[in-house]
Amino acid sequence: MDTRSILQQLASGDLSVDEALLRLKQQPFEELGDYAKLDMHREMRSGFPEVIFCERKADEHLVSIFKRLYEANGEVLGTRASEHQYECIREQFPKVEYDPVSRIICLEEKEKKHVGCIAVCTAGTADIAVAEEAARTAEFFGSRVERIYDVGVAGIHRLLANMDTIHQANCVIAVAGMEGALASVIGGLVDKPVIGVPTSVGYGANFGGISPLLTMLNSCANGIGVVNIDNGYGAGYLATQINRMGVHFMEERQDQATDVKSKQS
Repeated sequence: MDTRSILQQLASGDLSVDEALLRLKQQPFEELGDYAKLDMHREMRSGFPEVIFCERKADEHLVSIFKRLYEANGEVLGTRASEHQYECIREQFPKVEYDPVSRIICLEEKEKKHVGCIAVCTAGTADIAVAEEAARTAEFFGSRVERIYDVGVAGIHRLLANMDTIHQANCVIAVAGMEGALASVIGGLVDKPVIGVPTSVGYGANFGGISPLLTMLNSCANGIGVVNIDNGYGAGYLATQINRMGVHFMEERQDQATDVKSKQS
């Protein structure tokens, strides 16, 4: 039983105060056997439901967790899923979708509204897997995403040709391996937050993503935040938080403009 149902039953008199209090105490997490404690209050606290990190989970554990989260939330997002894990889940949820590029698995509402705008940019085609993890995460959480791929600094005219689209975004995700210069370049061209995502793409001196990570952390451009190496999910989550704030800000400005017009008329 979710918190809203408990409060409704309390208001109607179907539950006493003590009964409601007991059920609320049981709400914060739910134990599944001895292998998982599901955070059932996460969306209430943070605005986002719990997401499944699928990698290394046993098949039976993953399916059980997926089933319970779907029962509680009506949709589920899983990251770093394999084809085999997808097939296991599809046996019970035929409508589940899987993207082999981002390794995202999800079951979601089809008529979901996507608001605001997040621009997801990559330096190269080899960075797309991480970028798609970010983009699909943001879309699952209700953000509109514009994809701008293969616009690295080796041919910077490709980036400059897409600046109109990038300027319309509330937030920009810059995904880059090699030396990771893309985040700095974008940071010097836009007035929106830039989330740098270093990838493990590169030759030996890339050190598995350490090189772009240090470049982004040491950027002289302002307004750049950096997530961990290959962490597309973290970038998509953070970008959605920023995007929601941007949407809320614009809605408030529109409401204020409407109030001014109504007072003048």
